[in-house]
Amino acid sequence: MIKTILIATDYSLESLNILKKVLKEKDSKDDETQYTILFVSGYDMGDSIRDLLFTTKTAIFNKIRPVEFSDAISIVKNKYPHLVHKVICDVFTGSFQRTFNNYVKIENIEEAYYSPSIKSKGKGKFDIASYIKKCKDLESYEIALEISERLPERGRLAEIFVEV
Repeated sequence: MIKTILIATDYSLESLNILKKVLKEKDSKDDETQYTILFVSGYDMGDSIRDLLFTTKTAIFNKIRPVEFSDAISIVKNKYPHLVHKVICDVFTGSFQRTFNNYVKIENIEEAYYSPSIKSKGKGKFDIASYIKKCKDLESYEIALEISERLPERGRLAEIFVEV
């Protein structure tokens, strides 16, 4: 059986700790289910007609997602190959709750995870945690993350190997 879970992210390496915690918990329960992981960040497309017509998701990801994030996803995926079916990165560009509810329904998302310590800011990003909390068709879970300010591996790929 394959389930889809949404993880609210800002595409930082710290946000991958949410995925690590979720997979670690599911692995400890000997869960037989495979998961399609959907990393989603809010993105404000703006009002420019030119941007709305000609901006692609690839251009958005080149702007907001660092290369290390994709490499770190591969590392986490290789650690739990029996749990991860597929990893997808996406952006939510809507601004209404009903738009988010339709997004959840279309993507067939069953669970969502977010952390209050992960704040999507800058480069057009916005936090989707408020949409997740208000969505009635979704089981949502808040994950508490401790982000150490003095981590020597901070911002580097080695950060993914730090235990959470």
